[in-house]
Amino acid sequence: MESSFAITGKDYTLIVSDTSAAHSIVRMKDDEDKMRVLSPHLVMAYNGEPGDTVQFAEYVQRNLRLYGIRNNVELRPAAAAAWTRRELADSLRSRSPYQVNLLLAGFDVPSSRPALYWIDYLGTLASVPYAAHGYASFFVTSTLDRYHTPGASLEEGLELARRCADEVEKRLIVSGGGWKVRVVDREGAREIKLREGQA
Repeated sequence: MESSFAITGKDYTLIVSDTSAAHSIVRMKDDEDKMRVLSPHLVMAYNGEPGDTVQFAEYVQRNLRLYGIRNNVELRPAAAAAWTRRELADSLRSRSPYQVNLLLAGFDVPSSRPALYWIDYLGTLASVPYAAHGYASFFVTSTLDRYHTPGASLEEGLELARRCADEVEKRLIVSGGGWKVRVVDREGAREIKLREGQA
């Protein structure tokens, strides 16, 4: 049920999103990917109104790709976050605003630093060490506040992500299905498993 969170570590950003798609009280599917790989070093997790989220995510993905083709350079995470925030803010002032909350996880190759940006449907942008959207934000923010360390290794970050996922599964009254996890580091964005034996 619309949960996503992300963590930065020593040289990576870890982003986690639930995989359920629901309408009202009905779960429609359990394998929905609520993330988009925007570039080799940038991943976006989104939640909100189902039509808005997919349309806006594809719009951002295609425009960042177009920028890369035209200029022969990949946008750095800060620039991509600023452009995305501006698009959300502009849509807010139109007749059909997007109801989308975003987490942008990236790795800034020139500075060798992980990057994480929290963006809400009002166009608010914040650079943060960890973040959450949706129902997860009610449960994992305190866990992240207590256990997050900026210099954590990838294995320590995965352990914290497992702890956060367990907290959501334990406290949330409705089961959220599974979890999809991606890590972004110098090597690029790739999908990993939250737990051993996970499908």
